[in-house]
Amino acid sequence: MKQIFFFCCIMFTVQLAGAQTVLHVYGNGNDRQAGTAAKPLKTVNRAVELAMKRKGEQVKVLLHGGTYYLEKEISLQAVDMACSSLEISAYQQEKVFISAGRLLSLQWKPWKNGIYVASVPAGVTFERLYVNGRLQVLARYPNYDSTAKVFHGTAKDALDHARKWQHPENGYVHALHASDWGGFHYRIIGKKDTTLTLEGGWQNNRPNGMHPEYRFVENNLEDLDVAGEWYLDNNARQLYYYPSGDVQLSQARVEAARLKNSIVLRGSAAAPVKNVTLRGLHFLHNERTFMDTREPLLRSDWTIYRGGVVLFDGTENCHITDCEFSEVGGNAIMLSNYNYHDTISGCYIHHLGASAVCFVGDVKAVRSPNFRYEDFTPYAQLDKTPGPASNNYPRECIVTNSLIHHAGEIEKQATGVEIEISSAITVSHNSIYNTPRAGINIGDGCFGGHLLAYNDVFNTVMETGDHGAFNSWGRDRYWAPDRAYMDSLTAVHPELILLDAQQITTIRNNRFRCDHGWDIDLDDGSSNYHIYNNVCLNGGLKLREGFHRVVENNIMVNNSFHPHVWFKQSGDVFTHNIVTRKYFPIQISDWGKQVDYNLFPDAASLQEAQHNGTDAHSIAGDPQFIDAARGNYRVADNSPALRIGFHNIAMDSFGVMQPALRKIAQQPEIPVFLNPSSGAAAGAEGLVLLGGKVKSIVGLGERSAYGLADESGALVLSTGENSLLSSSGIKVKDVIITADGKKVKTANDLLDIVKAAAWKDKIPVMVMRNQQPREIILRLK
Repeated sequence: MKQIFFFCCIMFTVQLAGAQTVLHVYGNGNDRQAGTAAKPLKTVNRAVELAMKRKGEQVKVLLHGGTYYLEKEISLQAVDMACSSLEISAYQQEKVFISAGRLLSLQWKPWKNGIYVASVPAGVTFERLYVNGRLQVLARYPNYDSTAKVFHGTAKDALDHARKWQHPENGYVHALHASDWGGFHYRIIGKKDTTLTLEGGWQNNRPNGMHPEYRFVENNLEDLDVAGEWYLDNNARQLYYYPSGDVQLSQARVEAARLKNSIVLRGSAAAPVKNVTLRGLHFLHNERTFMDTREPLLRSDWTIYRGGVVLFDGTENCHITDCEFSEVGGNAIMLSNYNYHDTISGCYIHHLGASAVCFVGDVKAVRSPNFRYEDFTPYAQLDKTPGPASNNYPRECIVTNSLIHHAGEIEKQATGVEIEISSAITVSHNSIYNTPRAGINIGDGCFGGHLLAYNDVFNTVMETGDHGAFNSWGRDRYWAPDRAYMDSLTAVHPELILLDAQQITTIRNNRFRCDHGWDIDLDDGSSNYHIYNNVCLNGGLKLREGFHRVVENNIMVNNSFHPHVWFKQSGDVFTHNIVTRKYFPIQISDWGKQVDYNLFPDAASLQEAQHNGTDAHSIAGDPQFIDAARGNYRVADNSPALRIGFHNIAMDSFGVMQPALRKIAQQPEIPVFLNPSSGAAAGAEGLVLLGGKVKSIVGLGERSAYGLADESGALVLSTGENSLLSSSGIKVKDVIITADGKKVKTANDLLDIVKAAAWKDKIPVMVMRNQQPREIILRLK
């Protein structure tokens, strides 16, 4: 009998675990119904509430086509989840929209100057307005300019303008960081005489002043002056709107943001939310969050808001699959604290106020944490235990096969994928472009083990500077702002170096392009990296001080290797790479473990490297790319690159591979290959520079014609329309003779100087114009 009873219990348990329930949700359903196909529920919140009560069952919530406006966020708490798994998905791939906003029913009346006004219900406030599905512009100065490179338009007198507002309260001031390291945002809370009182500025962990030029102000009725703008007077409950010509207000669909988070999964490492899948959903209308972005992330340059359209906090084996996130005011997806084996795949994430996907662990999981660049813990007080203090951080999670673009439309310390206090995160086969900072950012060495592979990352650092398409910091326990102290500490205690960055982070088989910095930028302290089989299309590769970086078998098109301020005995390796410019070292006295077996573009570049004590076995020559014009940088069978141990890299596997997303994904601009070994780069046709063309001065005739002291300089052949050359005031037939304090002998010299200074906002140049010297500030961004 006991055996029969035991067998029956097993069978019952198996049947219970395998039980499945399907709940249907339809816009015209009723939340008092059972949720069958014939009697569907009305709201997602009610369906999820019922699903979580199905003990031990596998539950599917099927959403039929339509828009579901959330009155409150959908909350899945571990303590409430009795079901074994839960999937919330679109029914038979119908179009399902999860709106964090509300539909407004308004009675519009003409006000003045083409502007209309309507009353809104009590308690309804918002900072994002959508008309017929399109995001409208909150009244601002200067007016919105889709062609402007920063903040869609800026003005150096923005603060002076706001001081003239009669009632500036609740207006906003937005500005880049004074050094272009992200941005700041402030709320105006008052005015005394002509002085504005501001609160905010906590959105950046490297405090500084506002950029003197890149500023704008918004949210005041006095600046509602062009079609497409709006303003909400919260006190009077009056909405003012200036419709564009194609909007018929009486028939327009008007929606406003309501919630910051749409779906929240919350558990803990001890009791996680498990086995939840979101599939085929389109999220939109989430509110802005820039005033909530204030938690410092260790000594990185970031602060963070631990929220997003979808928030995972304490989860395991959860998935976001084939979903779309668009026109949202903050982060799209946030994985905060403990998250294990979660996957984001096949998603289309675009036009975001902040970042697309963030993996951010608990700062308490870090031993001896510090929170500002200038802070450090002295050796005697340092916790010297290797590794994390807890497991409260994302681990072994994946973001793959997704299309991400136009992140950071409001917040400028934003990225496609952010990794901070996490371990073994995989970022693969994603197309990421049009970002204000990096496309992928790793904020610290805690705790390494990440894999970045087959990503296509370009059009990055579009609004800021001193950064890369990929960027990292490694201001870990060994790192200190006092370089002399750090040098002495790591020399005596090398065991400190990898206390946090315990596992190797691998960056391989990616394609990167950055036109305002480096393609790959390992900044302060970044350690324990293996970087190979990458194609760098423009900005080259930078290694600032750090330890144990192996860089091999990469291609740097029209650029090179940028080693900066290395440690002694860094253990760094740079081998079997193709560089197409000379090296650009800064304050290097020790060249690491090995820098050798590389291909240089010409003998002069190789000789300069060998003079510095590197590259004894390297060679110079034409790499013989098979089809550089089309971005095929595989080398021919007789290429000299093969003789130094270079191996060809597949050129057809970068970026998103999911067919529907790959079809709409943009591709990076393939640069004209400036091949110094052929002599064509500085020839009569000139080389492309900042949107124009320049060539080397050649012969006594050109020297005499332009009134030069010798046969050197770079002659401007064309400036290009709306280019950086033309906007800087450079003119055709100018001869650039110095740049950034360095003499320009040839057009290639000028290109090298600009490449080395690409992280800067601008540099001084001296030109000869009409045989007279003139100093000009050359804009690089």
